[in-house]
Amino acid sequence: MPSHSSTISPLAPPALAPARENTRWRVPEGSADALTMARLAGAEQTPLLVITPDSASAQRMALALRFFSAQEVLVFPDWETLPYDSFSPHQDIVSERLRTLRQLQHQYRSIILAPVNTLMQRLPPTDYVAVQALQLETGMSLDRQHFRSQLHLAGYRAVETVYEPGEYAFRGALIDLYPVGSEHPLRIDLFDDEIDTLRHFDPDTQRSTDRIEQMELLPAHEYPLTQEAIARFREGFETLFDVDPRHCPLYLDALQGIPSPGLEQYLPLFFERTSTLFDHIGDSLRCALLPGTFEAAESHWQSITGRYENLGVDPTRPLLPPARAFIPVAELFGQINRYPRLQWRTDDEGTPVEGNALPNVAIDGRATRPLASLEQFLADHENLRILFVAESRGRQEALHETLAPLNLSLKDTDGWQNFLDADQRHAIAEGGLERGLWLEDERLLILTETELHGEIVRQSRRQSRATDDNELAIRHLSELREGAPVVHQAHGVGRYLGLETLHAGGMPAEFLTLEYAGGSRLYVPVDSLHLISRYAGASDDSAPLHKLGSDQWEKARRKAAEKVRDTAAELLDVYARREAREGFACEPPGAEYARFAASFPFEETPDQRMAIDAVIHDMTSTQPMDRVVCGDVGFGKTEVAMRAAFLAVQSGRQVAVLVPTTLLAQQHFDNFRDRFADSAINIDILSRFQGGKLQSQTLERLGDGRIDIVIGTHKLLGKELEFANLGLVIVDEEHRFGVHQKEKLKSLRAEVDILTLTATPIPRTLSMAMSGMRDLSIIATPPARRLSVKTFVQQRNQAVLKEAVLRELLRGGQVYYLHNEVKSIEATAEKVRELVPDARVGVAHGQMAERSLERAMSDFYHKRFNVLVCSTIIETGIDVPSANTIIIERADKFGLAQLHQLRGRVGRSHHQAYAYLLTPPPRQITTDATKRLEAITQAEDLGAGFTLASHDLEIRGAGELLGEEQSGQIETIGYSLYMEMLDRAVNAIRSGKTPNIEAPMSEGVDISLGLPALIPDDYMHDVQQRLIMYKRISNARNDGELRELQVEMIDRFGLLPEPVKHLFRQATLRFRAEQLGITRLEAGDHRGRIQFSADTSVEPMTLVQMMQKAPDQYRLDGADTLRFEKPMESAETRFAAIEALLDHFNQKP
Repeated sequence: MPSHSSTISPLAPPALAPARENTRWRVPEGSADALTMARLAGAEQTPLLVITPDSASAQRMALALRFFSAQEVLVFPDWETLPYDSFSPHQDIVSERLRTLRQLQHQYRSIILAPVNTLMQRLPPTDYVAVQALQLETGMSLDRQHFRSQLHLAGYRAVETVYEPGEYAFRGALIDLYPVGSEHPLRIDLFDDEIDTLRHFDPDTQRSTDRIEQMELLPAHEYPLTQEAIARFREGFETLFDVDPRHCPLYLDALQGIPSPGLEQYLPLFFERTSTLFDHIGDSLRCALLPGTFEAAESHWQSITGRYENLGVDPTRPLLPPARAFIPVAELFGQINRYPRLQWRTDDEGTPVEGNALPNVAIDGRATRPLASLEQFLADHENLRILFVAESRGRQEALHETLAPLNLSLKDTDGWQNFLDADQRHAIAEGGLERGLWLEDERLLILTETELHGEIVRQSRRQSRATDDNELAIRHLSELREGAPVVHQAHGVGRYLGLETLHAGGMPAEFLTLEYAGGSRLYVPVDSLHLISRYAGASDDSAPLHKLGSDQWEKARRKAAEKVRDTAAELLDVYARREAREGFACEPPGAEYARFAASFPFEETPDQRMAIDAVIHDMTSTQPMDRVVCGDVGFGKTEVAMRAAFLAVQSGRQVAVLVPTTLLAQQHFDNFRDRFADSAINIDILSRFQGGKLQSQTLERLGDGRIDIVIGTHKLLGKELEFANLGLVIVDEEHRFGVHQKEKLKSLRAEVDILTLTATPIPRTLSMAMSGMRDLSIIATPPARRLSVKTFVQQRNQAVLKEAVLRELLRGGQVYYLHNEVKSIEATAEKVRELVPDARVGVAHGQMAERSLERAMSDFYHKRFNVLVCSTIIETGIDVPSANTIIIERADKFGLAQLHQLRGRVGRSHHQAYAYLLTPPPRQITTDATKRLEAITQAEDLGAGFTLASHDLEIRGAGELLGEEQSGQIETIGYSLYMEMLDRAVNAIRSGKTPNIEAPMSEGVDISLGLPALIPDDYMHDVQQRLIMYKRISNARNDGELRELQVEMIDRFGLLPEPVKHLFRQATLRFRAEQLGITRLEAGDHRGRIQFSADTSVEPMTLVQMMQKAPDQYRLDGADTLRFEKPMESAETRFAAIEALLDHFNQKP
């Protein structure tokens, strides 16, 4: 072992002492410890296991090691659940763990990182993953039934549509599944019993992408569900526990092969023997322990034994003894001591490792010479080789721009080793390094953005997840469930009872069955689905069902049509004033804007990019912008606003950023100031935190144009405020403003550009966007590795509360505890302190003194508190990434948008986040509140704000467009139909026509060709899938959209059967007939008839000429019907005859 006097070079560290001896090295400055371990790992063939005190340090060190090492760096993640938890880990985490175990069987020279609490878990035997894995490759034979049972035994779940790891769906010759351990789902296309092709597909669009030749399917759980394993579990459970197993739900589920939440805690019972991570890595191993690892292991063991004592008293859920479920600390370190090991020390015990203190070269964006410190350092160290490291490709470009004034001849290099091997003095590389390093003896310096900007740049790689377009997001709102009320344009509101196959004209056809008042039934052919819309007005139970054959519906529709006409005129008045005004067009983005965009510290997501492009397009046109950007909390709306603000100021205009709370104004002010630090743009704030004198100065500077961007609350809408040249108003969370503020905004709409940012658009905003009065951009891509928030609705329970807080604190996180009654908030905080004595509890509410509130929020942000008992003041508060649990008391009292916004306070990192919505007993909760809570728990997905706003429309019972007047009409005829009627009325007025009150909606073309035109259930099994596809075919607007749908169906479900081809061909006929003003098409084996509307575009002379040329084939039946006779016995001749007639009608006589 090296003596303490010598210093170890990170570029050439010595070998570790043999097993049973400790090698102790002192932690050096910067990232020199990661470089040392990377070199250590590369010097020998044996793997290196780096043991960290927690998950965060494992992730951080993994990024650094990947930068310095060419070897595979694997992270074995923590479950992120408590010992003996009743939750299961997220499927993504299980997938990553199993993939890592599988990789360990093939990786001989790798670096593995694991938090010490993960090492204390007992794992499945070393051959488990390999034995349970299923191999697939093109050309191999596959018995469908056997494969289905294999998937079931491997723990995969049968679903209708595959979205997540561990799911599968069989449909005809296609099998969709999402293999555990894979980044993409897989589509298997069979030819008979042979795999014809294997293709990845996009889980959002469900469309196939690239082809592959083979794939390995890992099991979906860390325990097996085979009959043999279940029998072993049963025997072990009954032997170990002195309880009546008939009263243990988890035990009963396991016997049926159902993986209950928390079953992982019983993993040892499924195997004859378990293993440890050391067994999976192999005998040949070296270990490195980061500081604090032993203390973290001791603390975790205390948590295990403490929870065993507290929770082990429940006879319905007996617990395995700690040493059976986990590895005790002494046993764990006994295993570690069998290997050569390095212990990193922070005291003087270890041998020093070279690594100088990093220089102070921070860029000061507010100084006259921002790069002065770095420039002086470079002048003093001319012989130093410097590698600058940026977190991403975009940051690399931004760094080039920032350092350009220094004339360093910077070259891009492909990583650390390439820089060492090359001879360039200065270079820039891309990498996830958080801190640099300085090796003075080797004349090497690495500078990261932490050193240059004085703060850690957040890791920002995002999931490359395709996103639905707006049409798709809106279309999903129209999905139907049995029993749901629907609106038929001709017959009114009925209840959807399902799809039914009937024989019409001797041919099978699918119909929607609708039930009306008095039990009457209406059968709607699936090719008339465009006449059906989902009812959204009153609640489902109280929807006003109409009576078939009465004039009740006609009257309701006429009254609504009159109101729609007035509403359309009022909407168009606002719209016309905007369009008529020759507005100010911003200058197109130039070099300055490009530099500003490049300095964005994150990778843009595709839909964020689309939103930015849309905003630029709006602002550079002469018509005033009115755009809504809808995206969940933390999805990147603020950057869209900042780009817009930069563009406006570059064009000589002022910007007002309007926010609902003082706290949010302060956060936006800080964020804007940081983001614009390298520009000459002046930013100020107008809020309660300022004194009267400061406010007066701000108003004066706004009036004479010295402030470019002002951020504030509703004070910005005050009468005393005058701008020199206001060009853009950015409104954050419009639903938090009152009626008067919204009216003021409405008057501004015709004058300036308006950009509204919202997580859940208020119904009015959504209505305006859906009616085309306001443009809509949806940002639906979550940041990288961000998991959806697990949401629980339950009655208040001390044990649950304690567990929720502890689960978060034990992984180093923070908790929001929302109690919205100021008078009892201190008492609630005291109860939390008693419940969890280790918690550091703070309090924040809106009635506190300004400075106290600001200090409380700041202390929570800086982790001086780890539990914040608060009011709704946090709803639009500061961003705290480590807060991943929120507990909301009396959740039944909050609105849907507010609950969604509050839930969005957590889950802003890659940890699994939890939201507990506490309620009184069910009998004390209103029906509407119950529906709101159901909606929020169902919409757990990231990006669910848009869907929730649409739920809100239904729960409220009325959507307000320009006020509450329309609510009665919406309740009577349903929101979807109301919006369609409004859309048609707006288009009519725009084109100079008067909206038709008698027939506000076209009722389409009735087509009856005596041919089967449907989607057979053996082609598409799921009724819901068929219904959605019928609706999409029926709603298609042109041949191109129909072709796209055909391609998608072939891709997802296989080649189209004849009835589906007929369905598509009928849809094409419908387009053409509608354009000609035809209301009915009929054809059989030998004859047919065509009925025309009163305003048909077909020339009467055309029909006369046809009858003159072939009187035996054509004749008129009344004033509006043409009868014809032709041999049309096959489907092809029948379609060809109709298509030829339509072609002829298009010709002028």
